[in-house]
Amino acid sequence: MPDDSPAFSLSLHPGIADVPAAEWDACAGTDNPFVSHAFLAALEASGSAISRTGWLPQHAVLRDGAGQVVACAPCYGKSHSQGEYVFDYAWADAFERAGGRYYPKLQVCSPFSPVPGPRLLVRPGSGVPVTALAQGLVQGCEELGLSSVHITFCQEAEWQALGRAGWLQRLGLQFHWHNQGYADFEDFLGALSSRKRKAIRRERRDAAASGFVLKTLRGREITPRYWAAFHRFYRSTTDKKWGRSAYLTPRFWPLMAEALGDRVVLMVAERHGEPVAGALNLLGRDALYGRNWGSIVDAPFLHFELCYYRAIDFAIEHRLPRVEAGAQGEHKIQRGYLPCPTYSVHWIDHPGLRRAVGDFLARERPAMLEEIAALATLSPFRRDGEAE
Repeated sequence: MPDDSPAFSLSLHPGIADVPAAEWDACAGTDNPFVSHAFLAALEASGSAISRTGWLPQHAVLRDGAGQVVACAPCYGKSHSQGEYVFDYAWADAFERAGGRYYPKLQVCSPFSPVPGPRLLVRPGSGVPVTALAQGLVQGCEELGLSSVHITFCQEAEWQALGRAGWLQRLGLQFHWHNQGYADFEDFLGALSSRKRKAIRRERRDAAASGFVLKTLRGREITPRYWAAFHRFYRSTTDKKWGRSAYLTPRFWPLMAEALGDRVVLMVAERHGEPVAGALNLLGRDALYGRNWGSIVDAPFLHFELCYYRAIDFAIEHRLPRVEAGAQGEHKIQRGYLPCPTYSVHWIDHPGLRRAVGDFLARERPAMLEEIAALATLSPFRRDGEAE
């Protein structure tokens, strides 16, 4: 409970179902589906983010003196650092080799989702600063004997506010496409240099020439057979990349789709009437969020078509300001997705570890900004005065 706000009370809940959906979503809003009650509930109900998988729900709820929920945060007690995409393995290894105990820790995030968005969810008009909830998380962490609190892929405003409050600040990197009011895909291509424009046209042409039927499906259009197929695609990707069990269970996809409805957008390729590849996106108020991809065929440029180009088509058609294409991938730059910073903040209890991590991050942040600036010079867009 924050010392400067004695009327507030913080509680931790072992399941999102313990918090009424209307109260949670009154704080979370409708901008970002990854912090919605429905999305988090699907993760738990499907057996994806539960204690057995090392994700022990400990959702934080802050109430005022009248008992009204004024803020909340998706929190998990973690016994490992998998599925987070902001890597702290080196911190854990160094601390444990020095005799410390890094796990369990408290993770504030949307599980398995490297998607920037709000993490400290405050009810509009409540007047509660995000630092009040953050201070409550620190106190809860101390009472539970956890080593640290990590708030990953948060908004820049949260990052700034908690940095001023003494939290350690970290920068990351993603690639986002920004809609400059394009009328259609050809209008977007007209903003690129001639060489890049020709390359994208060739990739789209080659993908189409492979004989696939390409579809963009939403909500109820995505029938159970598509979800069964998509889990096979997802497992194909996880098996190739990591060679370990997938984070998300087969039950997650239909549960999530039923809860989110038309906010679920699936780009799919079919051959002879059967789905063979797909890219899953979730729709927010201002962005299309690309999340999972998989394929059971090897076809030239099909990945780029389903994940990047059809997402741009969708964003232009629906007048969305941007497409966020997920973690990693410098190859996205040449397809119009430019580097953007991502943000996380960290509170570490042990003074020695906090000092060492703070020193590391003080060197890493300027290096990350330099990398973002260097990557931006690879932009495929025409510069002022450059011939088409």
